[in-house]
Amino acid sequence: MSSGKHTETLSSVMGATGSGKSTFISKASGSGLPAGHGLESCINEVQTSRPFVVSGRVVTLIDTPGFDDTTRSDTDILSMIAAYLSKTYEHGTRLAGVIYMHRISDFRMGGTSRRNFKIFRELCGETSLKNVIIVTSMWSEVTRDIGEARESELASMGKFFKPVLKKGARMLRHDGTVEAAHTILRYLIDSYPTTLRIQQEIVNEHEPIEQTAANYELRHALDEQAGRHKDEM
Repeated sequence: MSSGKHTETLSSVMGATGSGKSTFISKASGSGLPAGHGLESCINEVQTSRPFVVSGRVVTLIDTPGFDDTTRSDTDILSMIAAYLSKTYEHGTRLAGVIYMHRISDFRMGGTSRRNFKIFRELCGETSLKNVIIVTSMWSEVTRDIGEARESELASMGKFFKPVLKKGARMLRHDGTVEAAHTILRYLIDSYPTTLRIQQEIVNEHEPIEQTAANYELRHALDEQAGRHKDEM
């Protein structure tokens, strides 16, 4: 794809539906991925941006559907993401890193957000966390004081992002500008490429997706949800 000093960098962007994944990718790359408005997810499959250059590196971003997608089950979403990541890994392409988007405008990190992040963490695995950037979005929807207070809570509480930050992940802000998006990407483009746990499990260990750590976490979350629903009934 490139020559000379341009080295291709592939990074995946994940997060809940409506967390700003497509907006971040569109800003960073200048390519028009459809951005989600309203409740229904517009990302029904894995998509990639057009290649673009940041600090002399050719970057391609992967847009993935969120686990709370309105048109597909969480199991289907995980299968789709796993199939794409496994295929790229089999072809010798390794990720420079993974960006996880989170809305700073959310009043609190509810059960769905925590579930999504747990699945994401199992999908990545502990050894890949140094290649993970948690990107907070929607800063224009909160005052600076409220945003910073929420950011501090997310970073300092064990049930939120503190455990992954202690293991090398970073938390950065995206204010909606191209400059901020490129600043975030500069943290990844010089990183040593990583192999995600789900790639290791499926490609190297030949595990079916049903036996991956991410799928176990998903099944556990769905069983808990079913149990609460039964109690409510």
